[in-house]
Amino acid sequence: MTAAARTDRLFLVTGATGKTGGGTVNLLLERGHRVRALVHREDERSRRLAAAGAELAVSDLHDLDGVTAAMRGVTGAYLCHPILPGLIEATTYFAQAATEAGVRSVVNMSQISARRDAGSDAARQHWLCERLLDRTDLLTVHIRPTFFAEWLKLWWERRDGEGYLRLPFGEGRHAPIASADQSRVIAALLLDPEPHDRAAYSLHGPVELNHHDIADVMATTLGIPVHYEPISVQEFASAMAERGLPAHLIQHLSNVAVDYRNGVFAGTNDNVKKIGHRAPMSVEQFVSENRADFDTSGPNFVPAANATARNPRE
Repeated sequence: MTAAARTDRLFLVTGATGKTGGGTVNLLLERGHRVRALVHREDERSRRLAAAGAELAVSDLHDLDGVTAAMRGVTGAYLCHPILPGLIEATTYFAQAATEAGVRSVVNMSQISARRDAGSDAARQHWLCERLLDRTDLLTVHIRPTFFAEWLKLWWERRDGEGYLRLPFGEGRHAPIASADQSRVIAALLLDPEPHDRAAYSLHGPVELNHHDIADVMATTLGIPVHYEPISVQEFASAMAERGLPAHLIQHLSNVAVDYRNGVFAGTNDNVKKIGHRAPMSVEQFVSENRADFDTSGPNFVPAANATARNPRE
């Protein structure tokens, strides 16, 4: 492909300061493409994207006029909405604005738990939004990742020189998928949408593990004891409420914990390598590359009721 052919397309990336969005912006820029990054505000993160060569569109997925302006001249777009209320409205605005602007394709960030009968409100809404996008004339592909590897950093506790994962997942299993691997898939789908129209791809890491296995891998990599302590969904939900996490997120995570136990997040496949052209990162590789993050506790860890007093940022 010539340089001119590469740069005649413009890609819109929403959630551009987030994990998958930011990685996608950088990959597209590195490959010589024009990128418009939808951001909520100009701050240090968005300025880094601009410095790398991205055009900034400061708006919100819940602002129809702002999204419409951001879509002008766009060839393909990545849609990523946080686990917050308003997904259906945002997807509707996105689809309408993209259609009006003549956008050709969309990559939609969905969830592996998305289905009509999901207990999670967010998961059911993702299923509805998939159906909404499928009814447009856009070339549409949905990605459905299992739990991100980054989850480990959020829910990790470092206490007295040891690590703890206190989570409500029982003996369920999954293959953690790093956001960087997802970004490679997203970029590839934006660049070549035709073969993937109306597809839904589950994304997994290379090895399916339960959390006892994950703790063992982390212990070996970090060189400290790491413990997985299964807890109830109620204890998990109560801890999130005490930390002030949004009710919508608590309802979602409580219900997907049950899904996880029931095998909804399990499995692995070759989608990341086949589409993104690189094997996905293992838990060992992820922990090794992010070692400094495991020197302290993550922001959401669930404290043990009988634990001695401790500094959560030890």
